[in-house]
Amino acid sequence: MAIASMLCVQLGLAASVGLFDQIGPAGAAWLRLAWAGVLLLVIVRPRPSSFTRSSFLTCVALGAVTACLTMLFMAAVARLPLGTASALEFLGPLGVAVARGRRSSKVWPALAAVGVLLLTEPWQGTADLVGVLYALGAAACWAAYILLTQRVGDDVSGINGLAISMPVAGLVATAVAGPSIV
Repeated sequence: MAIASMLCVQLGLAASVGLFDQIGPAGAAWLRLAWAGVLLLVIVRPRPSSFTRSSFLTCVALGAVTACLTMLFMAAVARLPLGTASALEFLGPLGVAVARGRRSSKVWPALAAVGVLLLTEPWQGTADLVGVLYALGAAACWAAYILLTQRVGDDVSGINGLAISMPVAGLVATAVAGPSIV
């Protein structure tokens, strides 16, 4: 199931990048998020009784962060090579690992951060600064996504949390990208 999930994410990203010329990065992000939200609502049909007020609001926050993460990453990919954007985005999970890890285990994320620097070669000065800022914004959102996903997983059973967060992500993306697509 994990392999199928990763395959869907990567195929979706590849298809989305192909749409940049027609609808732009924000439009491609919007399409991904809106369709995912609609499909999850239809398939899962989450019941309001499955949520406390706190867990519902956490799902809403997760949806907003998911929208920001996706849209910022798509904007970064439009300006940077995919590998550079992905490497910079991984600074988010690395930051979470460093912040939450034990002192003895912090060496591995630090080495990975050095690897990110070596991959992105910021000293060359050829990377688009706005693209780098988009990727770093996506990294911050990914860190928040990790923390919120853990909280939703602790508070909500099954995929009900996802069935709330993805439609919210679709609505946020619609509010941000909708006007530019029409």
